[in-house]
Amino acid sequence: MNAGRSILLRPVISEKSYALMDEHTYVFVVDPRASKVEIRAAVEDAFGVRVSSVNTLVRKGKRKRQRRASTFGKRPDTKRAIVRLVGDDRIELFEG
Repeated sequence: MNAGRSILLRPVISEKSYALMDEHTYVFVVDPRASKVEIRAAVEDAFGVRVSSVNTLVRKGKRKRQRRASTFGKRPDTKRAIVRLVGDDRIELFEG
């Protein structure tokens, strides 16, 4: 595990992710090179919780048209991690 790079980039803020929080499941945008083992360790270290499972997915970036030219650009691909916690562990992300 490379301690020099940040694994967890930001939490995903959406209606679906808020609904998953009731089930002790949290969604994060993570480094595309991170493995499930590294993501588990990063969440456990950052928030002091126990992780039950980690699922990952890569979302492809959208194709976007350039303003003046007739060419297309592309937004970057992002990797997301869906992290389920053990028992009644919770992450207080959006308090206060």
